[in-house]
Amino acid sequence: MRETTAKPVDVAVGILMRPNGDVLLGQRPDGKPYAGYWEFPGGKVEPGEDIFHALQREFVEELGIKVLSGAAWCCVEHVYEHAHVRLYFYICREWEGEPQSLEGQAFAWQGGYSVSPLLPATIPLLEWLDLVRYPRA
Repeated sequence: MRETTAKPVDVAVGILMRPNGDVLLGQRPDGKPYAGYWEFPGGKVEPGEDIFHALQREFVEELGIKVLSGAAWCCVEHVYEHAHVRLYFYICREWEGEPQSLEGQAFAWQGGYSVSPLLPATIPLLEWLDLVRYPRA
């Protein structure tokens, strides 16, 4: 990871989680950095915008669904070659509608993460997420 003095870009990220623990991953479309990599959906927070409202807006724009609620889960900073991002993750278990590919991206419900490659900032979260999806007794 290279060092940067640039202010990080705030990004709202949603983890849609079905009752069985499956989560939705989307594939970055052509023309974007890391095209073809899989990630949790989300997008940039606009100036003055609340992070959860940014998440709701992005999910309408990208997937055509309305996120009804979300629990703030964690925040991770990552420095990519093209950007320094601060990712705010929300676990969302309630939404209206079925995800649609409104930006030409592929997406897949995953229980065991069979898609590849994964976006680098996504990889360390998968083990943590398993603790939420499958809590130990």
